[in-house]
Amino acid sequence: MAGRISAFLKNACSNEPVLAVSFSVWGLAVIMPMISPYTKYSDMINKITPYNYPVPDVPSHPQDPLGLSLEWLKNCECFM
Repeated sequence: MAGRISAFLKNACSNEPVLAVSFSVWGLAVIMPMISPYTKYSDMINKITPYNYPVPDVPSHPQDPLGLSLEWLKNCECFM
C-alpha cells in the first residue's frame, strides 16, 4: 500500500508539479493551526480582549471646552 502511494506521489510530482505543490500548501494550511502552539495563546488573548473600548470625551473643536456646540462650524467662512 505504501509503495502504491509513493509511486502515485512521484508520478504526480513529475507530471503536475504545480498541482502537487498547491495541494501540499493546502494540506499544511489545514493541519498547522491544529498543531501550532500559537493557536492556544491567540485563543486566550481573544477571550480576554474587550469588544469595545471606552472613548474619552473629545471636544468638537479646540475652543469648545465641553464639546457641545458646533456654532463655530456655522460661522466658519470656509464654506462661503
